[in-house]
Amino acid sequence: MSNLAFLSLIFTIFISTSNAISQCNGPCKTWDDCDGQLICINGKCNDDPNIGTKICKSNPPSVPSPTPTNTCRPSGTLNCNGVHPIYRCSPPVTSSTPAQLTLNDFSEGGDGGGPSSCDGKYHNNNERVVAMSTGWFAGRSRCGKMILIRANNGKTVTAKVVDECDSTMGCDAEHAFQSPCKNNIVDGSIAVWRALGLNTELGIVPVTWSMV
Repeated sequence: MSNLAFLSLIFTIFISTSNAISQCNGPCKTWDDCDGQLICINGKCNDDPNIGTKICKSNPPSVPSPTPTNTCRPSGTLNCNGVHPIYRCSPPVTSSTPAQLTLNDFSEGGDGGGPSSCDGKYHNNNERVVAMSTGWFAGRSRCGKMILIRANNGKTVTAKVVDECDSTMGCDAEHAFQSPCKNNIVDGSIAVWRALGLNTELGIVPVTWSMV
């Protein structure tokens, strides 16, 4: 092979790979260099911690990540007990949606602030009820619906959706002066935590949920 032909081959290979989409742990300079819901972190494509994806943990780097059906990005920030991203969306709902379970007191005078937005009522700590991040709450469309929550210890519980865990606002009386919720929160009553055999002192634990 002549030097000219060899240089032409190298140039062709470079052009064909320069626009490649990187998979898990692949090299990147911007988010556009990464496939699907992956983002560029320290020069390598990885899971987005704000969305909670686990593509790189569940798939080997050589396997292409699936094409996303929904990409949830912050819609802005709110300066409230520090600067927090605000979300009008949540990660895609699947048959086993990863989430963070937090603890909420839905009773009057509790840390939930005002009455639940679905029914305008307070709920005592013996009721298995939850609030969901704004995207999953879906404009009240999940009000009164039952979801199945599964903890890492294998225990499950069904709970009723009665409120929104607001991912867009916070730090006012309506939100008990708390910061905005993250976009992957299932905010459960004490009864939910007890049914799952969880220590309420933890305050937040990973779970999965699905519609019943």
